[in-house]
Amino acid sequence: MKENKERIVLDVAYQPQVRTNTDTRRIMLDVIIALLPAVAVAVWQFGLYPLAVIAVSMVSAAFFEWAYRKLMKKTNTVGDLSACVTGILLALTLPSTAPLYLPVIGSLFAIVVVKQLYGGIGKNFLNPALAGRAFLLASYALVMGRYAVPNALSGAVDGVTMATPLAELYDSHAMPVYYSLKSLFVGTIPGCIGEISAAALLLGGIYLIVRKVISWRIPVSFIGTVALLTLIFGGEGFSNVDWMLYNVLSGGLMLGAIFMATDYATSPVTLNGQLLFGVGCGALTVLIRYFGGFPEGVSYAILIMNLCSWAIDKAFHRHQFGVSREDIAAAKQARKAAKEAAK
Repeated sequence: MKENKERIVLDVAYQPQVRTNTDTRRIMLDVIIALLPAVAVAVWQFGLYPLAVIAVSMVSAAFFEWAYRKLMKKTNTVGDLSACVTGILLALTLPSTAPLYLPVIGSLFAIVVVKQLYGGIGKNFLNPALAGRAFLLASYALVMGRYAVPNALSGAVDGVTMATPLAELYDSHAMPVYYSLKSLFVGTIPGCIGEISAAALLLGGIYLIVRKVISWRIPVSFIGTVALLTLIFGGEGFSNVDWMLYNVLSGGLMLGAIFMATDYATSPVTLNGQLLFGVGCGALTVLIRYFGGFPEGVSYAILIMNLCSWAIDKAFHRHQFGVSREDIAAAKQARKAAKEAAK
């Protein structure tokens, strides 16, 4: 007697198979905690005004998310704190002299246009905070380029604003004596609110890695690529090592590599894909810094690589061994029949 064998198809495409007690709110709280050292350094060097910029940005982002979802009659997601984190990150990419209307406009663009119009958290294909910054930089270039003199240099320069170390590096091909590697590491320099202290950002990054909120792959490959390329190609007026160290410690590299490029929704999920993503971000950053019209290229490098995340994941997608083409075709057919039966 011939035995009939029935093919059993188990469709797990839409079911997460990893169980964890960590939810979105807990992850966002960890990100906020990790950003506190950078915020503290900003207050130390620029006074209390940066706190007002951060507060306005955070409240605006939360309000626009609540208002949009209320208007569209969707579930309220303000409680997951993702909008608050977007607001904080956007504020940290602004100069400490930014007028308070700037984070409001940036939050509107980041939350409504970049995040909510594409379905909300996890469905956006660009980092909302960086997209908001790019929009503000294109619309308010003069305001976005005004950097206040930090408290540590208030007696060393005559004025209320000054060029950042990265601008001096690429525009003047010289570094004033008050921009030492130590000052860049500690944070006694002008710049955006959240980017001036490499030490504070590294401290936050270590916290996130220990808490397993982010992986080391993207930050290390991102920063490592910038370090390697700038060490190889060097720059006018500097030894190759000094040129590399100034490139790594100045600008938004640390903030972008640790807190922006690691965004879950806009970065690859495959392990090798994350390494390639970081390398791509680093290579584009160096390319823009060397040949672009602005000395900084971190924001645009990450946004460009955000658009490539799907292709990177597809290229590094793990193959299923022991599954034939007939098995895959049968699974697709069963899924299609299940959908038709549910209608």
